[in-house]
Amino acid sequence: MLTIQSLSKSYRLGTNEVPVLRDLSLDVRAGEMVAIMGPSGSGKTTLLNCISGIDLADEGTVYLQGKLVDYHSETERTQLRRLKIGMVFQFFNLIPTLTVRENVMLPFLISGIRGNQPVQRVQALLEEVGMSQRSDHLPFQLSGGEMQLVSIARALAQRPALLLADEPTGNVNPHIGRSIMEILRATAKRENSGLLMVTHSPEHAAWADRICFLKDGSIVDELRHDGQREVLAPIHAKLLALEI
Repeated sequence: MLTIQSLSKSYRLGTNEVPVLRDLSLDVRAGEMVAIMGPSGSGKTTLLNCISGIDLADEGTVYLQGKLVDYHSETERTQLRRLKIGMVFQFFNLIPTLTVRENVMLPFLISGIRGNQPVQRVQALLEEVGMSQRSDHLPFQLSGGEMQLVSIARALAQRPALLLADEPTGNVNPHIGRSIMEILRATAKRENSGLLMVTHSPEHAAWADRICFLKDGSIVDELRHDGQREVLAPIHAKLLALEI
């Protein structure tokens, strides 16, 4: 589904270049949920931004569904985020003047898709995330957890091949956090899409099939979760060993 090869990215700070990603390679299979963990400043969000084309890597290549992504083409980057990649942000990024239903409908409107099919898809998504009763509310009338559920529904609207989630449970209560993890994991399995999630929470990382540990811009360790054993203790042990 997703293949990243030798990705590197630096930012300029005054006269100095600060490396953020260092020769990073990673694969995510169709239907696989992968969690990325690491300390602040280790490059987690930069990795997601480079995959999505929000930011541009200095070196390296990205393949999505076997096709090389041309990040130098602004048109291709736009099409990538519009049709191939769904994004869930920590701070929701809902349009404040649009209702819940209109926010979830937005990807279809931007793509020029009209008719009953998108309307039915939006309604089904709102029901799936438990927000159908709030469909006519504006974002300011929702709790943080409810806004995140709406943003997830929006990210899933066009059945993206890859879902990128940056701390999707960072600003919600534990009950909503569990619901979010259930939705994300179930969607990846049902739609056979790839899911790459950044999180600081061992409890939420434990939902993933694989946990990759990022430090100083490189993946330094990983842990596979086969569903047959308790994984929280190994996650904590690896974080402690890495002094994260």
